[in-house]
Amino acid sequence: MGVTHHGRTYRLDLADPTLREWTCTVLAADAEQGIVLDRSAFYPGGGGQPPDHGVLLWQGVQTRIVGTRKGDELYLIPAEGDPIPPVGTEVTGAVEDDRRTRLMRTHSGLHVLCGVVFRDFGALVTGGNMEPGEARMDFNLPEVPPDFKARLEELVNAEVTADRQVVTRVLSRDEALALPDIIRTQSNLIPADEAEIRIVDIVGLDVQADGGTHVASTRQIGGVQVVKVESKGKANRRVRVRLTD
Repeated sequence: MGVTHHGRTYRLDLADPTLREWTCTVLAADAEQGIVLDRSAFYPGGGGQPPDHGVLLWQGVQTRIVGTRKGDELYLIPAEGDPIPPVGTEVTGAVEDDRRTRLMRTHSGLHVLCGVVFRDFGALVTGGNMEPGEARMDFNLPEVPPDFKARLEELVNAEVTADRQVVTRVLSRDEALALPDIIRTQSNLIPADEAEIRIVDIVGLDVQADGGTHVASTRQIGGVQVVKVESKGKANRRVRVRLTD
């Protein structure tokens, strides 16, 4: 396990989030358990970001990949009834581009939202979830200004158009936890035995531990609309957003 590997699989999705097609070898294959590759650009899901979809192409055959299961290995879940490539087969993997790209834009947009709410309103994240192009994020925010929704949308889009770089790096646990405000969630979700921590830095706005895929700059997020702000308890506010293009 770790930042670069999960079991025997090298994580191409984290090495290069722009990669959509690659060649690899099947290490294990079972219709129920799943398919294990030596190299995979399929994001397996986590941190609120859903897993990628796509296909494996081999010997003129196509296997659709509809999900991922994490265990001792990174198991790709084939569509029911699709053929399974035998162990040792060289295959071409391909990630569904539109879904992944929209998820990357959405995920980076949530980091901008998180950075703005922390900077300007002092609130931490209590939960969140996303789908391609839309998401929600919950904040510990007891007091909400009357113009909060419109102001928040304006602030978020100002950071998007500022074209801030989005930089990822891997640090040792001690180095990462020494960074100020690295945990932007109300609860520390980093596993106690994690020796290395991946950091996503929206330069000048937001730095936090994160294992997802992101765009290279905030301008690539596109427009963000704050759709709704809901009360979910005495101090909890749910902000729903979506991409506008």
